Amino acid sequence: MNFENINNVYFIGVGGIGMSAIARYFVANGKQVGGYDKTPTDITNALQDLGVAIHFNDDVSEIDTPFLNAESTLVIYTPAIPKGHSEFEYFKANNFNILKRSAILGEITRQTFCLAVAGTHGKTTTTSILGHLLNACNSPVTAFLGGISENYNSNLILNGTEVTVVEADEFDRSFLTLSPDLACITSMDADHLDIYGSAEELVKSFKDFSECIKPGGKLFVKKGLPLSGITYGIEDDADYCAQNISIENGSYIFDLKTPKGLHKGFKFNLPGRHNLSNATIALAMAAEYGCSYEDLKVALESYKGVKRRFTYQIKTEDFVFIDDYAHHPEEIKAVHHAVREMYPGKKVLAVFQPHLFSRTKDFIDEFAESLSKFDELLLLDIYPARELPIEGVTSKWLLDKIKNTNKKLVEKANIIDEIKASNAQVVLTIGAGDIGQEVKLIKEAFYVEN
Repeated sequence: MNFENINNVYFIGVGGIGMSAIARYFVANGKQVGGYDKTPTDITNALQDLGVAIHFNDDVSEIDTPFLNAESTLVIYTPAIPKGHSEFEYFKANNFNILKRSAILGEITRQTFCLAVAGTHGKTTTTSILGHLLNACNSPVTAFLGGISENYNSNLILNGTEVTVVEADEFDRSFLTLSPDLACITSMDADHLDIYGSAEELVKSFKDFSECIKPGGKLFVKKGLPLSGITYGIEDDADYCAQNISIENGSYIFDLKTPKGLHKGFKFNLPGRHNLSNATIALAMAAEYGCSYEDLKVALESYKGVKRRFTYQIKTEDFVFIDDYAHHPEEIKAVHHAVREMYPGKKVLAVFQPHLFSRTKDFIDEFAESLSKFDELLLLDIYPARELPIEGVTSKWLLDKIKNTNKKLVEKANIIDEIKASNAQVVLTIGAGDIGQEVKLIKEAFYVEN
């Protein structure tokens, strides 16, 4: 597709984290951008500050006139929109050029040198580290992130258009539209079984993704995954490997073993070995792209993280409050491991909001096992997102399976009172739903106390 012939770009679901990054991209490239979303958020507010025309009613009459010209308007939509969306139906009936978000990323990656990050866990953090590394090494990169970078306060890093860094999303097989030059797969744990039907089909989809790499390109895989490629890991015999790891003042100090030798003295400021693994593959891909290890050392130390990925909200001697997006049992285990590594011996309270009825149903026992590891648990109702309820799938069902007597079902309105009633020294809010909206209120309540 030739974007030169497009003057206007209209987004249905413009407030989504992936959609808004592409909206920012087109704004930066001089296009007139507008869109619809269901509700105002910090993301839509930020887009409006950039001049994006956004409305919040599904009503064709509210679409600005320039976007009603089919010859000069590209319409981009998210698969999360409901069936029968009136604006989508209007554009379809009037023969507009309509593409899914994944197809747009596919077009962009075909025209650039693309580094793509795939995996059921770790995509957003790895992508943001990789984008930051390339940007700090002054590469001509555009990075589309699935979260808000703490370094840039944005989900788009823009330092040129020759190179792209993207998340390769497996949700609805979106990543099969990409054409990467360098790609990695961080994990292939079962997820999105409402889409795939079985773990085997999910794994097959990742194998299909590996075949999307351009001729002469390279695939990186986490050591132990059933795919051939350049391997990476932590303290193992992978091609790229973090070794001689120590913790100093809450930061990792490590050496990086590579196929061509050992490079010493890297510093990484995010806690958790899952994050250290993400940093290792980002370093490997940046090095294979051509960045020097000395530049990469400086760049990695300056990386600050992604909002809602083990984000410290309060950090004092007496009280720590951390917020994290974890919504899969393996991600919850990784958060638990990180918190125990950083705060050994301290009582940990987790506030968890399950995300999707289908995911809760598919992994009920795994959720129960991972949540049982915390000292105290407050469990919210399931966040439905795009789904209708499934009979019998409730937070009470999950609570009954959790092997921890210090557990309770709570309403969002009561979270602060419940935390105040606890003597936990470390508090976590976990989940991918609207629990993130409670973080500011909790932080304000406990800044007064601490």
